[in-house]
Amino acid sequence: MSRAVALLFPLAMLAACSDDPPAPEAVETEIPEELQDVELPEVVAEDAGIGTPMEERVATIGLLNKRNNLSQDLELKPGEQQRVGDVIVRLRACERTAPWEFEKDEGAFVQVLVRERGSESDFRRVFSGWLFKNKPSINVVEHPIYDVWVKSCAMEFPGEE
Repeated sequence: MSRAVALLFPLAMLAACSDDPPAPEAVETEIPEELQDVELPEVVAEDAGIGTPMEERVATIGLLNKRNNLSQDLELKPGEQQRVGDVIVRLRACERTAPWEFEKDEGAFVQVLVRERGSESDFRRVFSGWLFKNKPSINVVEHPIYDVWVKSCAMEFPGEE
């Protein structure tokens, strides 16, 4: 038995004795095209009258062009979009945790469209989903040229100064 196998064998035996069931494998699913533009449900806090109404919130989204290393901040309200060169960034919603919650975070539902090569007006959606400021690895905009991330979501809660 090789030395590496002899060292790893006891660890493998300990792992096999664990009472924990094996973790389920992650399964990627693709959202059908007809469901990608579905209207988002109203936010529970907004229904309860807590916090700034959605249409008055302002998200600051960072946009980086990796080709020329230029970055800029886009300030958008939900329902707005901004075009910068060959990319369009749309904001659908923006949220942040309430001040009384333990784990603080801010997030935004963002859609990113990039112009097709050789076309003047055809844009292809490369991302649609929630991005979180403090957990950027949860959902990542995977594009070779553009990087998009949430910097902040400006909103208030009652009793906040």
